[in-house]
Amino acid sequence: MTENKNTRILLVEDDRNFGDVLRSYLEMHNFDVDLAIDGIDGFEQFRRGEYDLCILDVMMPRKDGFTLAKDIRSKNSDVPIIFLTAKTLKEDIVEGFKIGADDYVTKPFNSEELLYRVQAILKRSKRNQEEQESEQEEYTIGKYTFNYPLRILYLKDGNEINEKVKLSPKEAMLLRMFSEQRNKVLPRSEALTKIWGEDNYFTARSMDVFITKIRKYLADDNNIEISNIHGSGFRMIIKGEAGSEL
Repeated sequence: MTENKNTRILLVEDDRNFGDVLRSYLEMHNFDVDLAIDGIDGFEQFRRGEYDLCILDVMMPRKDGFTLAKDIRSKNSDVPIIFLTAKTLKEDIVEGFKIGADDYVTKPFNSEELLYRVQAILKRSKRNQEEQESEQEEYTIGKYTFNYPLRILYLKDGNEINEKVKLSPKEAMLLRMFSEQRNKVLPRSEALTKIWGEDNYFTARSMDVFITKIRKYLADDNNIEISNIHGSGFRMIIKGEAGSEL
């Protein structure tokens, strides 16, 4: 699998033995892996290096994985993050997705499963980057303008920009799908498969979190509504546009 040779992964795991085994396994598949033993050490390594993906244990001394992920997101909103946890509480998993996790793996897990998830996320990230280079760049959404390649949403009043928001990669992809299917139903399964790579309970909860965020970003235009179509998906209606009342 030589295609992974230059891919750098930051692995933060306080169980040194488990971390060493996991690092060796990933290195066998031609990933370059740096191992940190707690959240503080992990953030210092992240600041010094450039990584294509981060794998973070949740329960760690000095700084837990959720706090570390927030610190990472403050520096880089693009790098994919996978959480490792012994907890199975849905609240914890939802919290991870709120922070911006790309995936969540519960211990104990099969190493091949983690490898598959790493490869799937990296492949999806590369595909999304290629799509950004070829897709339509700007969308008008009511009073807003959305620049997809830059992932910027801004509200204009005449020629002045009143408000500007930098979206995360998943937020940008989701808003683009809504923009391209405005006033139509966006099937939940279609969005989950395209953006998250799979349709299951946890990715569905993650998508709900992202839709809540997008609603807040668009809240200053009362003509924009994102409604939940029970059993189907979601629909972004822009009142006054053709098809909005269908």
